[in-house]
Amino acid sequence: MTQADGRFALIGAGPMGLAAAKTLVEQGVAFQGFELHSDVGGLWDIDGPRSTMYETAHLISSRTMTEFADFPMREDVAEYPSHREMRQYFRDFADHFDLRRHYRFKAEVLRTEPLGDDGDGWRITWRDAAGEHSEVFAGLLIANGTLSEPNMPEFKGDFTGQLLHSSAYRHPDQFRGKRVLVVGAGNSGCDIAVDAIHHGRRCDLSMRRGYYFVPKYVFGRPADTMGGAIRLPMWLKRRVDGLILKWFVGDPSKYGFPKPDYKLYESHPVVNSQVLFHAGHGDLTVRPDIDRFEGQTVHFTDGSSAEYDMVLAATGYKLHYPFIEARHLNWQGDAPHLYLNAMHPARDDLFVLGMIEATGLGWQGRHEQAEMVARYIRGLRDGRPEARKLQQQKARGFDRATGGMAYLDLPRMAYYVDKATYRHAVTGWIRRLGGARP
Repeated sequence: MTQADGRFALIGAGPMGLAAAKTLVEQGVAFQGFELHSDVGGLWDIDGPRSTMYETAHLISSRTMTEFADFPMREDVAEYPSHREMRQYFRDFADHFDLRRHYRFKAEVLRTEPLGDDGDGWRITWRDAAGEHSEVFAGLLIANGTLSEPNMPEFKGDFTGQLLHSSAYRHPDQFRGKRVLVVGAGNSGCDIAVDAIHHGRRCDLSMRRGYYFVPKYVFGRPADTMGGAIRLPMWLKRRVDGLILKWFVGDPSKYGFPKPDYKLYESHPVVNSQVLFHAGHGDLTVRPDIDRFEGQTVHFTDGSSAEYDMVLAATGYKLHYPFIEARHLNWQGDAPHLYLNAMHPARDDLFVLGMIEATGLGWQGRHEQAEMVARYIRGLRDGRPEARKLQQQKARGFDRATGGMAYLDLPRMAYYVDKATYRHAVTGWIRRLGGARP
């Protein structure tokens, strides 16, 4: 590294940025953090300038399956915490590990530019209340999240009612007295549709494809805590879990939901029982994909139509790194192609943290990603042979850690991994890399 102090720049003080900050401190890697908001929490702070949170949002995974292993959530926190409980959790995490002192808050990173080849440093330009600043760092760690840039589809025709993306949704009062069409039946789409049922005049749900629905509770326990210690082969896990879903969910198609055209776990399941409850009670009408708009009339692909006051697109988010050119990230298709979703194949001064999704990964799985990266940086500086082996491994070429799963070819699945395969690889490198012990 050419920088005298060897400091890295870390962008983001959300949960992934905080995990990175903690592990960098543990490994003795100097860094400067940058955060646009006035405090930590990222997406989970609904008051943040780029938060896409809404008032009724809760975790879709349970508390014990989501928390950091070395910082459990308080016992009085709900099994499925609200966004406000999560915000407090991350603030407590920052307090406990004394992480705020490493950050510049209300600092927006504008540009990140490599000064040359790997190891020549990065020029980071940011803006705060005092104006624009620029400084050179030894490397760059990007942890600005994956759920801030709306993926808004293009629709044929013009809708003269209110058209918005779910990122602009904050409170159920927005539905008061309105006929609402929610487009997209992922986890957020189903949650928001339930809000619209309770607070609007009417709610329909437009779906392009079918989903597998998972209840939050099975036998009185959070469903994600029911997995055994034995890892089943995927063909058997699908059979067992599919049987459980039939017992506890039934057949959603009898309420109008389309059948999935893919196998269980080839896309993220929907953890929501209420939407099925309301569909079964006639409170919700399931519609097919939209064909076109015509005033306040929405025409669907099956030839039906209906009038709405609001169309809300719960159509997800796009990866967005506005402060760096895509060519620097080894971008391929819908996502950067990085070793274990974090490490550039040719550069050792550029890392992306948190660009990862997997059923049941939790924050601990993301913490492990950060720990692997921190130990790798320290290992290279100390000349450890295992760090050199990892350097060679990522340079040889690699596939995403899917565990052989044929995930749907969708932007939101472009950085999806198999939890067991991924964690096995990451924790294996953590053990081999060694480094300072926390």
